[in-house]
Formats: sequence, structure tokens, C-alpha cells
Amino acid sequence: MSKIHAAITAVNGYVPDYILTNQELETMVETNDEWITSRTGIKERRILKGEGKGVTDMAVPAVEGLLKKRGISADELDLIIFCTSTPDMPFPASANILADKIGAKNAWGYDLQAACSGFLFGLATASQFIESGKHKKVLVVGGDKMSSIINYEDRVTCIIFGDGCGAALLEPNTEGYGIIDSILKSDGSGKPFLHQKAGGSARPATHETVDAKEHAVHQEGQAVFKFAVTNMADVAAEIMDKNNLTPEDVDWLVPHQANKRIIDATANRMGIGSEKVMINIERYGNTTNGTIPLCLWEWESKLKKGDNLILAAFGGGFTWGSIYLKWAY
Repeated sequence: MSKIHAAITAVNGYVPDYILTNQELETMVETNDEWITSRTGIKERRILKGEGKGVTDMAVPAVEGLLKKRGISADELDLIIFCTSTPDMPFPASANILADKIGAKNAWGYDLQAACSGFLFGLATASQFIESGKHKKVLVVGGDKMSSIINYEDRVTCIIFGDGCGAALLEPNTEGYGIIDSILKSDGSGKPFLHQKAGGSARPATHETVDAKEHAVHQEGQAVFKFAVTNMADVAAEIMDKNNLTPEDVDWLVPHQANKRIIDATANRMGIGSEKVMINIERYGNTTNGTIPLCLWEWESKLKKGDNLILAAFGGGFTWGSIYLKWAY
């Protein structure tokens, strides 16, 4: 019997209409367009506006578009893994809320939290359910409403993050296409450098935590950059070595969109040119779990069956990893 791989058979994405430009940020914090662009590569980011809107409100159009592309209904889904750092609420899971909104009556699901590496962790997890034969259609959603946990008086973080959501459908493949290998890593000693101080069980919400803006992202930029630029590049090169891939063998690098300099360092470490790198950070900023699926969605028309893709990410925690997959359609 042929080995079963978990292949991506459809992708789709959604970004909100509102565009937050560098010029608008100049009116909010002490910064400027040249400074932001030269250090991050970001020109603008999308923001989800509207009272009571959460990450599932972006997931619904992303997933409904995916189902339409694939020509299937929501009740054919077996499992939903929702990768997010900004769920609608602490519980129930955004996966469950999404399932109800789209009518996925036969799917069970849960949320996966691994910061910016979440979508990779989600793909790797979903692939096990496909490879084991347990499930036939697993939906992996990656999205974040980062604007909900950003302090727009903190110029370190407010320039980086945006809102957006993408989704991928995994199905069994016996032709050798799909997820071939993954390397996933985490190191909790990185917690002090990138985290949300309050809102969890260790430091529940109080008037003091809210007043101190401790429910927003805290980032020590230099420490995070130094760790990310090394580890994301190393793990991308490592998966190439492990699978005997040369730079010529790699058709596309699909990197997490955290910082243009980190993306460039990863491509250089892999020995591939910029023409093989998916980059949309200038328009969307860092959408955390949304970056990689949004790239796949935007580049979908350029992907060819059999293309070798390397996905790489780095996130708070710290978490990082890479996936090697062969495009299936």
C-alpha cells in the first residue's frame, strides 16, 4: 500500500478592509515611515474594525471561500484546528465557534497556541490525523486579531502587527505529494522577551493590570530579532539537509512575515534567491498565525503540482520550525 501523505488541497485567506499606514502611525507614536520600512519592511497593515468582532469573523469568509473553491460543504469536515493567539474568548475554543458559524456539524476541533509558529504546528498536527487514516478532511486555520492585544502607544510593537486569517484543507494523498517532513522546536526560556503579561491564570485581569496596559504584547525587540534570525534560518537549512534538497530543488520559501531582515537572512542561509521567496509583509505586517496561509493564498496561482515548498516560522515562547511539503495541485 502506498504511503499516505497529508496534502494541502485548497487554501484561502481574508484580510480586513481598513488599512493602517505608516503615515497614520506617525500621528500616534514617535516614529516615521522611513524608520519602520528600513527596520521591518512594513508599509501598512490591516485592522479589523467593528464592535464585538473577533478572529472567527475573519475566519468565516476565509473558510467559506476555501470550501467553495474545493467544492465541498462544511459538514464534510472531520476536524478543525484553529491556530491563534487571539481567540474570540478564553473558552469555548474559536474552532468550536467557527464550526457553528459555518455549519460544520460533523467536525470536532480545538485551538492551538504556539504564537507565530502556530500554523506550522497545526499543519504538523493535522497531518498525523490524515496519515493515520483517522480523518479524510482536516481544516487548519491560522489567524489573529493582533490589534486586540496591541498598545498603540508602544512604538516597539504597534508598528509590527496586523490582523488577518488564512486556512488550508488537508486531505490524503498517495502520489507522494503533501507534507513530507517537519522539524518543530520550542524553548520556554524565551518567555521574558516576547509575551503578554496579564490575562492568563497567573495574572488575571484587574483594574491595575488594565491601567498598566499589561494585556498588550510585550516585546524586547533586539533579543527576539537575534534569536529569530538565527533559529528560523537554521531550521530552514536543517530541513533541506535532512531531505537532501539543494537550493535548486526548492521552488518556494514560505516564511513567517515577522521582519523583512529575518526573511532575507533565512533565504540567504538556504542559498535561494529573492525570486523564490513569498513576501507580503509590506502590505499586511505580522498577522502572527495568519502570515503563512495568507502567503499560500496570494501565491496559489503561481504554485505548480510537485513544487517543493519550505515553510519556516519563529514565534514567542520561543517556538520555531520548518515544514517541507510537495504541492499537490
